[in-house]
Amino acid sequence: MPNAVVLSLPTMNIINFLPALKHSNFRLFWAGQLISLTGTWMHQMAQGWLVYRMTDSPFYLGLAGTAASAPILLFTLAGGVLADRHPRRKILISAHLILLLLTLTLTLLTYYEQLTVWHILILGFLIGTVHAFEIPARQAFLIDMVGPDNLLNAIALNSTAFHAARMIGPAIAGLLIVQFGPALCFFINTLSFSAFIFALATMRLPHKAVSSAEKIGIKQSLRQGISYIYHNKEVYPLLLLVGTMSFFGFPYISFLPVYAQDILQTGPTGLGTLMGFAGAGAFTGAVLLSFRGGSTRKGLIMAGAGITFSIALIIFSISKLTWLSYTMLFFIGFGAINQIATVNSIIQLSVPDEMRGRVMSAFTTMFLGMAPLGNFTLGSLAHFTGTRTALTTGAILCLSGTILLLLKKRGILRM
Repeated sequence: MPNAVVLSLPTMNIINFLPALKHSNFRLFWAGQLISLTGTWMHQMAQGWLVYRMTDSPFYLGLAGTAASAPILLFTLAGGVLADRHPRRKILISAHLILLLLTLTLTLLTYYEQLTVWHILILGFLIGTVHAFEIPARQAFLIDMVGPDNLLNAIALNSTAFHAARMIGPAIAGLLIVQFGPALCFFINTLSFSAFIFALATMRLPHKAVSSAEKIGIKQSLRQGISYIYHNKEVYPLLLLVGTMSFFGFPYISFLPVYAQDILQTGPTGLGTLMGFAGAGAFTGAVLLSFRGGSTRKGLIMAGAGITFSIALIIFSISKLTWLSYTMLFFIGFGAINQIATVNSIIQLSVPDEMRGRVMSAFTTMFLGMAPLGNFTLGSLAHFTGTRTALTTGAILCLSGTILLLLKKRGILRM
């Protein structure tokens, strides 16, 4: 008996610091998500390598990325309507069953050497479409599992899983591609969806009343969601801020090869290090945020994180010192994850449950949908003015957007 008590102490301490983990449903969700995300990052690594090997063309690499991300802009708002009309767990299970079938198709085509680049583009678009409907439901599902008090902790832990998988998945994929080829990476991703489906299926959730969105037509439900967002004085400015950061700030990662090759002159190894420091900063920020708990002043964290991200990006954009660039990328990743996670939490705690799916679909559109457009815009600006000028301009606009929000909505700091 004493040994059992001693062994239980670390677990109790972890749960005290990470209160979202006291909910068994969230523990299942988090473990399943970590496995699934690791498979997803292995898939991304293998697909990029395969596309480039098949085409020897950066254009097709970009086209594959566009095919996967375009559905976020096209269908995510519709996904939010679905998340408010139907049980979110059923949506997630259905979506991951479809993802399992799509990745299995990619696995078989690759294994039997029948794959063409057009198969990859079409399957990528279909996978992106499923994610456009799945992501709003997944975001809105968090509060169903942990409640409002532990929501920020759940979002931070979710981010921790994402960035842990981002570091683990590509590393595993790199080893497997050399030994066995990309088909095995696609197959492991297929299996990883099974883990998430199992986690969702074994949850015990209370019955929920029918949402008001279910009682009206789909078009009316969509218009209702857009009208609610536009007239909400807390949600609308925060969504604009997320869109501004995503459009002008987050595309910085696309410019890292330029810095590694031409500005810092560190080559491919330096590029990996640059990306590693940004990932390490994001992972560190997610871990620290998860330990702060739900009582943290979210408004202050959001403001500080946005300013940290913007200033670090300004310094990075003009830096020619390798050590300074590495340091700034750490703070860029740190600030980005803290800002997005706290904005996510503030928005979710500000909206009624019957609107949550549609609001989170708008959040997803601004967060994930604006970055490809920002890549094109800043890339065009860089073509005419230079990479450093384009990135500095974007960083200044991010800083201006954060300060403008704080000046107009000072009450956010008290949240």
